[in-house]
Amino acid sequence: MSNNGLSMEDISRGVRSFTIGTAVSRVMGLVREMVFAHLFGASQSAAADAFNVAFRIPNMLRDLFAETSLSAAFIPVLTAERAKSKEAQNRLASNIFNVLFLVTGLVSIAGLLASPALAKWIAFGFGQVPGKIALTAQLTAILFPFLLVISLGAWAMSYLNTERSFFVPSVAPALFNLFSILVPVATFGWYVARGKEPIFGMAIGVLIGGLMQFLVQMPLVFRKGFRYKAVVSFRDPEFRKVMALFIPVAIGLAGPRINVLVNTILVTPLKQGSVSWLNYAYRIMQLPLGLFGVAVGTVTLQSLSRLVLADDADAVRSRLLDSLKMALFLTIPTSVLIAFLSRPITRVIYQRGHFRPEDTLPTAVALILYTLGIPFIAGLRNVAAVFYAYKDARWPMYASLASVALTIVLNVSLIGVLGFMIFPLSTSLAAAVNFGLLVRVLPRKVGRVAWAPLGRYTLALTAAAMAGGASGWAANGFLAGRLAAAGLGAGLLAALVSLVISGCLGLIVFYGASRILGLAETRDFVRRFLRR
Repeated sequence: MSNNGLSMEDISRGVRSFTIGTAVSRVMGLVREMVFAHLFGASQSAAADAFNVAFRIPNMLRDLFAETSLSAAFIPVLTAERAKSKEAQNRLASNIFNVLFLVTGLVSIAGLLASPALAKWIAFGFGQVPGKIALTAQLTAILFPFLLVISLGAWAMSYLNTERSFFVPSVAPALFNLFSILVPVATFGWYVARGKEPIFGMAIGVLIGGLMQFLVQMPLVFRKGFRYKAVVSFRDPEFRKVMALFIPVAIGLAGPRINVLVNTILVTPLKQGSVSWLNYAYRIMQLPLGLFGVAVGTVTLQSLSRLVLADDADAVRSRLLDSLKMALFLTIPTSVLIAFLSRPITRVIYQRGHFRPEDTLPTAVALILYTLGIPFIAGLRNVAAVFYAYKDARWPMYASLASVALTIVLNVSLIGVLGFMIFPLSTSLAAAVNFGLLVRVLPRKVGRVAWAPLGRYTLALTAAAMAGGASGWAANGFLAGRLAAAGLGAGLLAALVSLVISGCLGLIVFYGASRILGLAETRDFVRRFLRR
């Protein structure tokens, strides 16, 4: 293995580190959603829909300015600068930081001032409920500065990933989730006692949490050798290389964000609660995707960038196939198990307080449809990482825009038939199309890729996962019946115990079935993650 790239053992350790940190963050995120559901519900609360739409507006821009777009453009170029010298690395990092601060700061101010018009345009369907659009506008104004702080957090994450540090950036969102929990809980009674809408506490908590997500990473950024420089240069050659990647990545991501915007406009006239059902289901879907799919893609991008610098196409192909196998091994069984257990999972996580039993079924249905796309999204991040490592963001952009066009057509044409369910379904179909298009053009970058063995591996993995999911579903039904007969079935603890036992059984059956089907990779991946 070239010294310029990480071995698969190193990648496994990086993924394990990222996954542990992300697990903390995602679990906290689910707790945040549980608190939100308890305090504000779904179909019974105009505030829940208003907040979800208001948060979607700056969150949409966050995806353009931060995280995927920034890391895809920043990490490959910063890795090359790091190979030159620390001075070169710090100059580029400072330049990106300063430009990001200026641009997202100005966008945040503009969004804050334009929040009434944005709310009226995007959430026009809320006009059926008095005061709902006005509440959406007020929440939008509070939440827009979130774009600034979360973009700076993404900058810190990219810098640390370049330094092969994955745990702190992955666990940093736990601070965001923590304050998103503490602030609304602490202020709920205060707002209610004064006759004010307590959802404002949630918005303030999100803003403080985003700031903490940035600040908690900075001590390690400085320990890794970063030294700030007051430089803003749009003519710097390395800055232009970042922009040459960033702009097509941002355009590619603009497609899905436009899709989100169109979806929001389409869904707001539907039955009250539709926005929240989709949001709650999406949050659960993000757990396996964030734990495993994003982890493998993030670590692989850093490794591929080094292999591309070494001009080792054979190693790039090998690394891609191995990372895809790892991503599929982690996401297919978990996605299938979540789909089979979607209703008890939704009940355990959300069904309390203002989240009623009648909210559980539509949320669970949306969750099933979202899980169909998880393996494709995970695979997409790894395939796209190859293009980004080669500093080519054009093809990911084209594939993204094509998949978005399909999504919009499906949503507009089928919303009258499927209602809110078309949105998670089209999201999954778009991910599959996006992945397929990039796979089709990948040989132009790395030469011929042997896809047949990966296809056989995926089919066997899916069969084993289906066996595990069906076993978990049957076990949960059996345990639920037994607990109900014993007079314990209606309690949260009983439902949680049943779900945990069923989930563990499903994973055990999956592992056994995968071994019977001859998937040696299953044992290898388990050993990699357990090995210190």
